[in-house]
This record gives sequence, C-alpha cells and structure tokens, in this order.
Amino acid sequence: MSFSGKYQLESQENFEPFMKAIGLPDELIQKGKDVKSISEIEENGNNFKVTVTTGSKVLVNSFTIGQEAELETITGEKVKAVVQREGNKLKVSLKGIESVTELVDGNVIVNTMTLGGIVYKRTSKRM
Repeated sequence: MSFSGKYQLESQENFEPFMKAIGLPDELIQKGKDVKSISEIEENGNNFKVTVTTGSKVLVNSFTIGQEAELETITGEKVKAVVQREGNKLKVSLKGIESVTELVDGNVIVNTMTLGGIVYKRTSKRM
C-alpha cells in the first residue's frame, strides 16, 4: 500500500498538552489548534518527501527509509534521525518523541506522537 497522496486533518487528540510539553508558545498553540493541516506524501521506493501545510507554515521533510536524514520538528528545530518502515507504518524517534505514522486503509493516516505520558494523535483523510 502506498502512502502517496494528499491528506487533510480530520481530528486530533491531546494537541494542547503535547504542544505545551514540546515548548511551543501558547500563542502558536491557540492559532494552530483549529487549523486543518494538509499533508502531502510522495513515496518513491524507499524515498519519501512529506510536506505538511498548516495555515501559512509549511514543513517539508525528505528521507530514505533506514538512512539518517535531517528532519525538521514541529518547533522548527532540525534533528538527525532514521525513519524505519514496518509494513504500513513509518516510525521515527525525534528528541524523545516517538512518532508512528500508520496508513490504516488506503484513505486514512493516523499519526501518533508520544512524549513521556502524553500521546498526541492526528487522524487525516485522503483528499
């Protein structure tokens, strides 16, 4: 199953506690909590390009499965990490945050980010 496509955020859980925990300022948290971000994923073999557009903020990360890449985090920090693929899941650890992106069926992506005891879950649907 290919991740390639455009997905719009449908729902999210624990947005505010997670963003506070990673140090995002309250003003940005309030601005971002109701924005329906759009994720575009391009998959070409083991090479991925992920573009997430949230309002006027655009985050672009390119990586190859199993190889170290420089990835930009939600806070804008650049971190070296290795993305692994397990079937229909992409997994990466960024600065103590465990991120799992799962293609649930052909049309729904669930991204779960865990930091300590806080689990931030985003569900996006293919457009």
